[in-house]
Amino acid sequence: MRAIVVSTPGGPESLEFKDIPTPELGDDDVLVRIEAVGVNYIDVYHRTGLYPIRPPFVPGSEASGIVESVGARVTTLRPGDRVAYAMVLGSYAEFAVVPAAKLVPVPEAIDLRTAAAAMLQGMTAHYLTHSTYRVVRGNTVLIHAAAGGAGNALVQTAKHLAATVIGTASTKKLDLVRQAGADVVIDYTKENFEEAVMRATENRGVDVVYDSVGRDTFDSSLNCLALRGMLVLFGQASGVVPPVDPARLAKRGLYLTRPSLAHYTVTRDELLERATSVFDQLTSGALKLRIDRELPLADAAKAHRLLESRQTAGKILLLPHD
Repeated sequence: MRAIVVSTPGGPESLEFKDIPTPELGDDDVLVRIEAVGVNYIDVYHRTGLYPIRPPFVPGSEASGIVESVGARVTTLRPGDRVAYAMVLGSYAEFAVVPAAKLVPVPEAIDLRTAAAAMLQGMTAHYLTHSTYRVVRGNTVLIHAAAGGAGNALVQTAKHLAATVIGTASTKKLDLVRQAGADVVIDYTKENFEEAVMRATENRGVDVVYDSVGRDTFDSSLNCLALRGMLVLFGQASGVVPPVDPARLAKRGLYLTRPSLAHYTVTRDELLERATSVFDQLTSGALKLRIDRELPLADAAKAHRLLESRQTAGKILLLPHD
């Protein structure tokens, strides 16, 4: 099969398109013919070695496809079923072997490309707003990179939960944040977002900050929090945050957490509950995903360059069979 392989961690050029053997099927596994692959920032972290993985490896941890064959102990799926998954390495390929317990069925009302775009970022928005910090009516939330895939889903989900939403984005992407429903939109290239947030909240601050940017926004994000507010750092697109003195949280009794989707899909029931909720939101129209572009699998390096340069507004999909 054809796949993208990283033999040496590094820049986008380390994503090699080559022929490799189709992975072997275990008794509890499913061989999936990949139809669409979601490109995410965690793929960049894996490629560069920030999150080390022993090479060579096939990157990518989100996809949708059709069940090709199942292992001897798999009884819940059969060839021809439409499935999707996240947080299983090896999706930049024509085929992937995935544990059956990690696969979720895709409803007929949702096409497979939408399913691939929804798994990681849709479930991320769900766990962040329903579990990490449970957003309720009356909350005010600040969402960084609000025009990106995860940020845009967060804006929509928080608005659906009746929160007041403040979103930051660059000049060219402000309209996308407004269209998603944000009440206040801040152009971080022209404004000091900390000052803008405090003006918008009459110096109270926000109840929660969802920050996927990291180093460049961390200090000001802390300063934007209201009494007993929470900073949810769920990414580090601008770089790793330096060590933090916990005493900095004491002035206003603040909370700081660094979660990931893996912490909130530990059990099969939890995974299905979150995925089903996201699919229901898509079906009802409460959540609308923006797919920025679709590229052939061979163009994975181009996809990473676009993602890292922040030239995208929404999801990038790789298509192995187009």
